[in-house]
Amino acid sequence: MPSRGGAEGPTPLRKSLTFLLLVLGALAGTVMYRRRSARRLERVELYAADGSMASLPEGSVDAERMLSLARDILSVPG
Repeated sequence: MPSRGGAEGPTPLRKSLTFLLLVLGALAGTVMYRRRSARRLERVELYAADGSMASLPEGSVDAERMLSLARDILSVPG
């Protein structure tokens, strides 16, 4: 009696594609989560004319002062 095509189970190609899509989906989810998390962080980055940069982390006294000024400036309409 001939076997039916669907009774044998998924082919190796289909299993590989399913696995690949699962891995790509997990990778895309991880990238989106990390980008979203990084966007919520507030920090102050100071750039000098010589190309150097200083970053003040959130929570430092100097950063809090500058962030409050920046929030005030951005809240002014127009």
